[in-house]
Amino acid sequence: MRRKDEASELEKLQIELVHMLDWIRKSGHRLVVIFEGRDAAGKGGTIKRIVDPLNPRFCKVVALPAPTERERTQWYFQRYVDHLPAGGEMVVFDRSWYNRAGVERVMGFCTDAEYWEFLRTAPDFERMLIRSGIQLVKYWFSVSDEEQEKRFQSRLNDPARRWKLSPMDLESRRHWVDYSRAKDIMIEHTSTPDSPWWEVDADDKRRARLNCISHLLSLVPYEAVHHEALELPKRQDDNGYRRPPIDALHWIPTPY
Repeated sequence: MRRKDEASELEKLQIELVHMLDWIRKSGHRLVVIFEGRDAAGKGGTIKRIVDPLNPRFCKVVALPAPTERERTQWYFQRYVDHLPAGGEMVVFDRSWYNRAGVERVMGFCTDAEYWEFLRTAPDFERMLIRSGIQLVKYWFSVSDEEQEKRFQSRLNDPARRWKLSPMDLESRRHWVDYSRAKDIMIEHTSTPDSPWWEVDADDKRRARLNCISHLLSLVPYEAVHHEALELPKRQDDNGYRRPPIDALHWIPTPY
């Protein structure tokens, strides 16, 4: 897909996203969207296009770092619960509690007992969220081995994107099959009728972004919110106010 074609379709979808968040705010709806998937599969780019046109006071992106020593002793889901939405809010998880089913399992950051307990309790935890009134949507971004390799190489050669290659990303290349097995087991245990996993074919990043946003919009029962027409008020008279001299202020350099 050409960039200009993506931009044209994206503009339409982003207007609908604004309508969706307006409805969420007015109705008191609570929406959680989880993004998981392969490294370099395009999750970040899709999240960016979703949240760019939205009011950050009511749409928040959560990307948690590795747990602290204290957090490791808490109930596993506890640090995620703190970030769940209140009424009229939308929360996007850039990776989520499913870290336990992926990187923690593959890299040995959790015990076998902790892993299997997670797979057993995650559906119960999500049913609790849904029964409380939260709408939960889960996306898995899938990318082929060949396409991931191309994107890794591109990041290596682009200083503006080099930061996207973390040591964990590089290590994950050694464990492609292990991650595949872990993903299959995760889907088997946690894709439920209440909270299914939705798969996104992400080999074409531009199509993946559009398809994912379109699908998300189809799941939220929003409708256009009527807004009263706004009229700019008349500015007050200055009553003799004068600005300080321009050369008394500290202006930034203007190389452009």
